[in-house]
Amino acid sequence: MLRSVLEERSRRFKLSLRAGIPIITLILLLFYATFEKEELGAVAFYNVFLLGAMVFVSIYFIFFLLEVDINETLLDHNTDTYNYEAFLKQLNKRHPKSVAIVRINNLSSINNNYGLDATNQLLRTLAGRIHITFRARKIKDIWIGRKIGAGYLVAANLNTKEMEEILEQFVRNNQSIDAIEIDYLFAVINLGETDPDRTIALLADTLNAQSEKTDKRFKKIKDKKALSELEDETIAALRSEAINLYFRPLYNIKRQKVDSYELVVKLRAATGKEILPRDFLPIINRLGLGKTYDLAIFKHIVDTALLVNEQVSFSFNLSPFSLRDSDFLKKIFAISEAKKIDTSRLLIELYERKTHHNLGKYLETLTKIRSKGFQICIDNFGSSNASLEYLKHFKFDRVQFDRDFVTKLENPNSLSIFKSLIDMSKGSKITTVAKWVDNETQKERLTALGVDYLQGFGIGRQLTEQQLIEHYN
Repeated sequence: MLRSVLEERSRRFKLSLRAGIPIITLILLLFYATFEKEELGAVAFYNVFLLGAMVFVSIYFIFFLLEVDINETLLDHNTDTYNYEAFLKQLNKRHPKSVAIVRINNLSSINNNYGLDATNQLLRTLAGRIHITFRARKIKDIWIGRKIGAGYLVAANLNTKEMEEILEQFVRNNQSIDAIEIDYLFAVINLGETDPDRTIALLADTLNAQSEKTDKRFKKIKDKKALSELEDETIAALRSEAINLYFRPLYNIKRQKVDSYELVVKLRAATGKEILPRDFLPIINRLGLGKTYDLAIFKHIVDTALLVNEQVSFSFNLSPFSLRDSDFLKKIFAISEAKKIDTSRLLIELYERKTHHNLGKYLETLTKIRSKGFQICIDNFGSSNASLEYLKHFKFDRVQFDRDFVTKLENPNSLSIFKSLIDMSKGSKITTVAKWVDNETQKERLTALGVDYLQGFGIGRQLTEQQLIEHYN
């Protein structure tokens, strides 16, 4: 039986004792009022009042206990593990050596294909199997919790290497449960005396940064001090707008020249070292700084674009969450007008795996953005159903194909789909971009397929901001 279940039973028993004391007191009062008075059985005003008070207090106490039971529960409803608040209390009380996050990476797919009941049963089963895996190693002090979604939190008095070995065994032995195949992702960190809530958040960032690597399971031990420093550096860099821009050239096949660049953004720490997007974006998103980051990027891009040839355009990513915010849009429109930049030089890239639930409203927003002269581009086109769904309802200016199409030109199935997407884009008069072009063979084949722009190491190395300005001046 899970430790969390045992503690929950103990908590409920103590709660019952707390309820029993006033109820016993009420019974004694009732006994006294009924049998110890001289006027036995007489209906007096004070008897009626006393009985009414007893009923009221009893009902209030039952209500109070139900509220306490709900609010103070230790358990996660779906898995019988600790809920997040109870898990944090255990960490602060017990001080285990290490904590891990174990995530079912394909939970959404499982839920869609097997239904909610099967998914909940799977989550409960996995919690039990994690517990059994540790107990089989004679490890009694094991705390298993759950915050939200598909992630389990596991803490134990083990060093990170021991924790990783046990979780590797768990993954090997539980590849499939009830004919459901499971894709796991986990990360481990030493806990020490640091703030558990912040440590778990940083560990989750590490896991999120690796979630794109679906071709292999990621198992890594992160140092909590380095993660904490990374968060502090990210916040400081964003506050001071310490941003490094890099420009990947896009070669226009028809014009036979580079006339567009895709931007890569890195933050610059006070020490001068660069922080990569895969490291800082999870932190920015978790702290709710996405709009602040996007606005800083936009201002920097506009200032740079004004220093180079007016025939050169720039494509860059802005979060869909920022674009759906009316205040954010007002700010970027105001910046554009104040700087007097030709907004047709600015291409906003979108990349979403799932279609926005309020598609009509979102398309109105994109229309509003375009009305200000901006161009709109779909990035990683063909990698998700969302990009195709958007294309059915909105005419984009540019599509940038997913890298798999370019790297798998020899694959007949992939090539056939790629050709169809190119023809569809050309039929809608949408400019097409093929990225990750590394050699002459790819360039020749993509040119023959009718792609408009090429980008990659085979086209040219990315430029720093200073190199770009010097090139055009």
